Amino acid sequence: MAKRYIFAGIGVLIFVSSFAAWLTAKGSDQDNGGNVIRVVVSMVQLNVAVTDAKGNYVTTLRPSDFDISEDGIPQKLATFEEGNEGPQNLLEAAQNSGPSNDPAGEHRRSDPPHAGTQPGTLEGIASAVSGSNVFILFDTSNYMFRGRGFVFAQDSIAEFVRTLDHPYQVAFYSYSRDFYRAASLTSDRSQVLRGVRETVNGDDSALYNALLMTLKDAAQYSGRKVVVVFSNGPDNSSMVSPEDVDELAQSEGVPIYMISTREAKLDAASAAVFARMTASTGGEAYFAKSWKDQRDAFNSIREDLAHLYFMSYYPQPNPNRGWRTISVKITNPQYKKYRIRTRSGYRPIPARGSVDTADPGQ
Repeated sequence: MAKRYIFAGIGVLIFVSSFAAWLTAKGSDQDNGGNVIRVVVSMVQLNVAVTDAKGNYVTTLRPSDFDISEDGIPQKLATFEEGNEGPQNLLEAAQNSGPSNDPAGEHRRSDPPHAGTQPGTLEGIASAVSGSNVFILFDTSNYMFRGRGFVFAQDSIAEFVRTLDHPYQVAFYSYSRDFYRAASLTSDRSQVLRGVRETVNGDDSALYNALLMTLKDAAQYSGRKVVVVFSNGPDNSSMVSPEDVDELAQSEGVPIYMISTREAKLDAASAAVFARMTASTGGEAYFAKSWKDQRDAFNSIREDLAHLYFMSYYPQPNPNRGWRTISVKITNPQYKKYRIRTRSGYRPIPARGSVDTADPGQ
């Protein structure tokens, strides 16, 4: 057992050290020592939930109903998708509609893609942003083994997996102090369910370490991605902070949904972190007092995934190398009371080996 912890600790240390390179982007808001830091900005993807004053989902909105800006700079949507329908390729539609007087549109058609964007045709871009990948993260720390909470949680997760629409692919991970990939991303529900049933008791909780590694896995896939966490208590052994995990989730465009029991809500600091992290990434936080509340929370997440608008854009030129704020609004004034939930922004990742020395005369 001791060796297991040693190897797990070494793995986390290696990953945290590589993650530190990403964190250095925080210091790149200003040019340093005459150097110009180049950043990679690919297609920015947004999961957007729109609800009315009663909390009902607003459907059948069109791309023209949304106003997207980044640091106040208007953006032009490239793709648009509602729920589980196929994506609309808006850039291709604009090209096929004939000549345009829009200077931005002409520039986009004639110039090569931004650095870091996916190469290929517009058809390839459309296919790259379709699909849904759900990463489930389950708390198997000693917090979970109080009463019969563990079995009820397994049942709720299993039902959630079985009832997800089949276009979704699912991965199932568990964590205590260690992090375990019980089922890699797959469309085979039986493989995921087997992983759920085979989870075993752990010790301390390293939630933020596990979230960090889950986000790293999710970043390897294109398209729609979400993380669903079932946690029964506060984190007491992570080596990374929740703020860093939150920022990475936003920068990767991955909403985090958090289901926690009243054990976590009794800890005010953890409850506040869960609420803040889910809100900033475009997800939701649920505090379940009973097994029925757990099932209701999973049902709410499933409904949310089925009603999200998924849209993307290539960022217009922006001199800001640091945190970029994203704003999504409804253009029609009569819909101004609608609530919009999405991520609040992202930080461009510096391009590796792309630091140029600025001309002193400039």
